[in-house]
Amino acid sequence: MGDTGNSLASCFLIPSSFLQSQLKSILEKLIKPRPNFLKDFPVNISESLRLDSEATNSVSCDYGHLVHATPAGVFYPSSVEDIVSLVKFSYGLSRPFKIAARGRGHCVHGEALAKDGVVINMCSLNNASERIRVYRNGETRCGYVDVGGEQMWIDVLKVCLEKGVAPVSWTDYLYLTVGGTLSNAGISGQTFRYGPQISTVQELDVVTGKGELMTCSEKSNSELFFAVLGGLGQFGIITRARIPVQPAPKRVKWVRMLYDDFVAFTREQEHLISIHGEKKGVFTGLDYIEGLLIMHQSAHNNWRSSFFSSSDVSRIVSLSVPNGFIYCLEVAKYYDESSSGLGEELEALLEGLSYLPGFCFTKDVTFLEFLDRVRKGELELRSRGLWEVPHPWLNIFVPGSRISEFNSEVFASILNDPSKATGPFLLYPMLRNKWDNRMSALTPEEDVFYTLEFLHSSGFDDWEVCENQNKTMLQFCKDKGIKVKQYLPYFENKQGWRNHFGSEWGRFQTRKASFDPKMILSPGPRIFD
Repeated sequence: MGDTGNSLASCFLIPSSFLQSQLKSILEKLIKPRPNFLKDFPVNISESLRLDSEATNSVSCDYGHLVHATPAGVFYPSSVEDIVSLVKFSYGLSRPFKIAARGRGHCVHGEALAKDGVVINMCSLNNASERIRVYRNGETRCGYVDVGGEQMWIDVLKVCLEKGVAPVSWTDYLYLTVGGTLSNAGISGQTFRYGPQISTVQELDVVTGKGELMTCSEKSNSELFFAVLGGLGQFGIITRARIPVQPAPKRVKWVRMLYDDFVAFTREQEHLISIHGEKKGVFTGLDYIEGLLIMHQSAHNNWRSSFFSSSDVSRIVSLSVPNGFIYCLEVAKYYDESSSGLGEELEALLEGLSYLPGFCFTKDVTFLEFLDRVRKGELELRSRGLWEVPHPWLNIFVPGSRISEFNSEVFASILNDPSKATGPFLLYPMLRNKWDNRMSALTPEEDVFYTLEFLHSSGFDDWEVCENQNKTMLQFCKDKGIKVKQYLPYFENKQGWRNHFGSEWGRFQTRKASFDPKMILSPGPRIFD
């Protein structure tokens, strides 16, 4: 009897971990009130909504780790129709709940957060075989790719390369979603030639703030099309984009040249982006142009790419530079193995440039390796626990006529403090005529403007030092009358947003009233608070 009793008792022993999880679930339900909108939540999508703390905490911050806001729930759609049902349900309520579409969460000031609302985990739609489809003309090998808004650019690239084609405009980091970059602009070293990613889009599928799924393009539902591109997620959720593709090159000549003279550095950047020509139907200019600001006491290889060899770094460190900065001009030329005369062509393009003698470095890599150059640095930082840290970034577009003032006053004084400045810092020019002013993205009014990207990383207890430094730079611009535009903009109040949009504020408001009249979508930036 004793043995039998013990056996029976053992059958009813419950693991402590199970009891703990059940207790946690019960306490959550007792402490955290159920949102009012759950009362009549659509049955057909109810299983896609999670309210538990594991789900909500996972989307309560972003890559910036500066802003935290916990949603009431997280929505995991299995189809675009699920997203339509969710938004339509909110729109039909007398008190709609806020909705934020989240891809990789690679924003820095809470843009993809939705306090007490619902965050849509767009990546739950991810099915590359169904959601990335390449259509190619057999004769020209050009065509387009239809891609889900939740897809990452790295996957778009790999699927396209299997067909021998690729889009033409990229971002430096490819582990971002298509919908995310198109909601901002999508810039990199190709922008001077092809424009930002938004300038290349042919067609979109968008779920508006009314819960309407609409196909739009330059010729059909054009107001929505132009509003959404660069629209910061305010007018609709991008569920599909049609992007043109061209024959993909096989390899890349990748060159970095070092300068100690800022005037020569910027003058020659502007010269290189002005070169446009064709020879036997082939573009004769460069395919990529960027610039980096390297602080002499900082790492010369950073997470953007491990370019320099250890011997190169030793030579660079030995340089005597007058103000503690080295300016790095970075260019690339694409080619195929069958290309002839590439060396002479590249030599001609770079002839006469006044970089420091002996400090021109060249690498030859595959097209995929070049476009995915940031990934290696990311993985290294992740292995050291330095990826998921605060990122108090500042990205601004500066009129070309005022860029020299940044060198003499911002770089030399505000940034030239090794205890406060962390990199990388990017600096390169773009052409305004490659941007479409019908879209929501904003640029300075001059023909040539620069992007300055201060991509700080910090500890969890000292990120405000970098944030204050950013504010000091913006105040400098205001005091000097330099009409910069923030890229990936962030403002603390509605007046800041009004000032940002300037004369375009009325158009932005009108578009909001047309496509999201109840202000349901993308509450994170607090544009209309």
